[in-house]
Amino acid sequence: MSHLETPSASLLERLSVKHDLSGADLSGKDLRGFDLYRVNLAGANLANSCLQGVTLIGANLTAANLSGAQLQKADLRGVALTRANLVRANLTGAFIHRSDLREANLTDVVLDEAKLNIALYDDSTQWPEGFRYKSSGAVGPEAVLNGAFLNTAYLRGVNLRGAKLLGAYLSGADLTGAILDDASLSGANLQKAFLTGASLRNTRVSGTEFQKADLRATDLTGVEFDMVGNIAGADFTMAQGLTPNTRGQLLGRGASELDVWNGLTRNTTRRSLEVKAAA
Repeated sequence: MSHLETPSASLLERLSVKHDLSGADLSGKDLRGFDLYRVNLAGANLANSCLQGVTLIGANLTAANLSGAQLQKADLRGVALTRANLVRANLTGAFIHRSDLREANLTDVVLDEAKLNIALYDDSTQWPEGFRYKSSGAVGPEAVLNGAFLNTAYLRGVNLRGAKLLGAYLSGADLTGAILDDASLSGANLQKAFLTGASLRNTRVSGTEFQKADLRATDLTGVEFDMVGNIAGADFTMAQGLTPNTRGQLLGRGASELDVWNGLTRNTTRRSLEVKAAA
């Protein structure tokens, strides 16, 4: 690391008081020992910089250049890394919980022992060749999250197409507008989950618990509810794709489920299902 430079006096001042560092040129700088908690580094140039063990919790690194950066054991929890360039960066042992890696480029990144639980990715995220990102604990298309604890997770608009969420704990999770097409939710707990406007086309829900879930305007095309778990208090107002047969099937459940009040939407399950039927 002999090529690393100490930040200039002006940069040291900005770092020490945590001014807006968006677009700053910190390439090749030794930033060990700095606390960059929630700092704005959007679009900053951090190429070949040293950030080993640095706290970057909640920082904004959107579209930042981190190519070749040394980030071993860095704390990147909740960091926005959307569209960031991380090519050849070293993230050995880094904490990347709940970070946003959508559209990020992680080509040739070292991810040994990195913690990626609930980090978000999408179809545009570029991963190191051979890295098994689908089973890394990260959240995105075709992710394997069977039995995962995602209670109250903020997953609004996230693409979980084809994800395996068998027995996952999603109670209270915010899945508003999320894509769950072809996902496996059998045995999952979605009690009080927010699924408003989400797409669950052809999703498998055998044994899934939907107590007091918000399913308003959710696309349920192709969903088979014959083996669904409890729907007490679930609100299906304006749900799309429910066939008359499926709607009748749901309305055939007991009063202990259909007449339960949803305090959030101020509706009962029965009424939410009957409104569309009467329209």
